[in-house]
Amino acid sequence: MSDAPKSGGPVTEEFLANLAAASRILAAQGVVDAFGHISHRHPDNPDRYFMSKSMAPALVSPDDIIEYDLESEPCNADGRGSFLERFIHGGIYKARPDVQSVVHSHSPSVIPFGLVDEKMCAMFHNAAFVAAGVPVFDISEKFGATDMLVSDHAKSDAFNEILGDKDIALMRAHGSVACGTTIQEAVFHAVYTEVNARIQHWTQALSNGRPIAALSEEEGVLADGPNQGAALRAWDLWRREIREQTNW
Repeated sequence: MSDAPKSGGPVTEEFLANLAAASRILAAQGVVDAFGHISHRHPDNPDRYFMSKSMAPALVSPDDIIEYDLESEPCNADGRGSFLERFIHGGIYKARPDVQSVVHSHSPSVIPFGLVDEKMCAMFHNAAFVAAGVPVFDISEKFGATDMLVSDHAKSDAFNEILGDKDIALMRAHGSVACGTTIQEAVFHAVYTEVNARIQHWTQALSNGRPIAALSEEEGVLADGPNQGAALRAWDLWRREIREQTNW
């Protein structure tokens, strides 16, 4: 299309391969299934980002990656369909210069915490980032009855008001979003938000209503420092598994 936004410039094959691999990693780790998506900001142009065409995450390859501007208009769709909720990603990149990668998922253990008056807590050190707080976006508060999708700029702006400076936010009756300063961190946050939610369900069942000794906000800050290295270790493992399956 002649009126498509201009590209932010070329990226390496490794960049595209890592983004495609991240999509498959999230599927392998049970964070996404046939639905969900991950994006990565352009490494050289902060006004552009990349994510796959609309397809099942486990099937994404480097050739499926599309470049977008921050209005979430595709630069090089070439007939490929875009996710309806790509506005989540473009909106976060506009609002949060610190964020370099965004995951949107419907991971099943997380969803209940957006439906009840029970906050998600950091249950163990790998999920220390949760201790900073996990806000809940209720789309109905501003838009009434909807299809629950953040599919335009107005809904994206409303979501970002709730997300604020947090790494994680829930979406009532829908799913969640995980952000990271790197693609490795975003994947780590998405995976361990789901793991943390499972552990919280189990812990609450064992507690029989008694208090739970979850991480405090201070402990979360202290524990999240070492997690930066842990995120890279986890990524190296998961990335190797995808590379062995795909040769890219």
